[in-house]
Amino acid sequence: MSWQSFDDRAARLASGLAHAGLQPGSKVASYLYNSNEYTEALYATFKMRGVPVNVNYRYLEDELVYLLDNSDAQALLFHGSLGDHVAKVRDRAPRVKLWIQVDDGSPRQDFAVEYEALLAAHEPMPRIERSGDDLYFLYTGGTTGMPKGVMWRSEDLFGVLGDSVYPIVGATRPDDLADVGPIARSLVDAGAHRVHLPASPLMHGTGAFTTFQALFIGASIVTLVGRHFDADELWATVQRERVTQMAIVGDAFAKPMLRALEVAEAKGAPYDISSVELIISSGVMWSAEVKHGLMQRGRFVCLDSLGSSEGVGFAGSISTPGSEQKTAKFTIGPNTKVFDDRGVEVVPGSGAVGRLAVGGYIPLGYYKDEGKTDATFLVIDGARWSVPGDFASVETDGTITLLGRGSVVINSGGEKIFPEEVEEAVKVHPAVADCLVVGVPDERFGEAVVAVVSLRPGEHATPDELAAALEPLAHFKRPRRFVVVGEVERGPNGKADYKWAKAAAGSTT
Repeated sequence: MSWQSFDDRAARLASGLAHAGLQPGSKVASYLYNSNEYTEALYATFKMRGVPVNVNYRYLEDELVYLLDNSDAQALLFHGSLGDHVAKVRDRAPRVKLWIQVDDGSPRQDFAVEYEALLAAHEPMPRIERSGDDLYFLYTGGTTGMPKGVMWRSEDLFGVLGDSVYPIVGATRPDDLADVGPIARSLVDAGAHRVHLPASPLMHGTGAFTTFQALFIGASIVTLVGRHFDADELWATVQRERVTQMAIVGDAFAKPMLRALEVAEAKGAPYDISSVELIISSGVMWSAEVKHGLMQRGRFVCLDSLGSSEGVGFAGSISTPGSEQKTAKFTIGPNTKVFDDRGVEVVPGSGAVGRLAVGGYIPLGYYKDEGKTDATFLVIDGARWSVPGDFASVETDGTITLLGRGSVVINSGGEKIFPEEVEEAVKVHPAVADCLVVGVPDERFGEAVVAVVSLRPGEHATPDELAAALEPLAHFKRPRRFVVVGEVERGPNGKADYKWAKAAAGSTT
């Protein structure tokens, strides 16, 4: 659709939300798969100064009730195929005034208004003055606890996203909003035809934030139709729509993408990916081997951005064809430091480990959780920092080596072991499709390291063969056991499900 149509439809939805009694500050939740409607709903919510709320489409009734209650949502958009879950929680979510069903061929829920009917029933809402203090909620994945709503001010979120996207296209982030449209127009007039495909879910920060950035510069947005990630659907869409850039979440997406290209080549029918200029990843480790495998098949840049729900721009790694990059090696961002437990900056090359902290444009905190806010957003030497818990060491050249999130660190015999470091070592083995590493109770060491592994189709590997890939690792980091499963379970955003992995590791002796 055209930008004019996009704006018109979003304005009609904004009018429908306001007519239902929602006001500036009202929360609008989206229980949706990737779709045009998802982006329209975000835009519409911003238009009427509401607060967008992301809902994981894998949530069932209890999780859905928790999020609607915790966020104080007053409207919920949902795809029809998720309607049965919504129907079961309707009476448990008394704050919700408006239930909006997006048609995907599923039966209509009689308590909900149809999305297209709502748009047709309202004229576009007139433009109103907005504030940089208007909020955007990004609920965390809840992999280590119940999801928490990270509160971003619009000025902070759009500021940090703008600072990173405009330089890529040779522009400076405008201070005056009136200059945004002309910059986008100038890029189009210069022949730029950027097409962005968020392969990762829009309910996840990587998918949403990169989509916002693409909209800043007037790009087109393409979404996949499938309900589950399918690498062949991705490449077929890239070929058909001439996609120039996409957003993924590390190896959880990149490995299947590489395999799909290899299989297509073996069949003598390779995909045409010549339009791709940029692949962006954030949120999960993206191994150097997989990056290089992809870049061997195209002339594009791989941008590995180290960020989280609680902060953007911690660090980054840019790989180009022919360049050498190491897994988990990043160039630190301009507003980033690494602090030890005393709040002292880690000395480069000292071998010390600390927590990554980013300043500048950062969130206000977590909605309804002052304790977690105070534990994550710290004031150090008079400045406010976001410190979500990612550990790293700082090298002599100022680059950092990411070790992993402290909340899942394994303590074995007094030694701290970061699962992601071990996972990446295991995944180097050519037979391994995916791996998660967890600690299980151990009488002698407190916790023992266990690797839960899935193998590539048709491949076989013994524990001894898998262990042979771990020679670079210190002995105390190496898994005591390997548990082979059919598939390593992850969230739809590619994030590790360590709770599932612990159960899988504990079910096999």
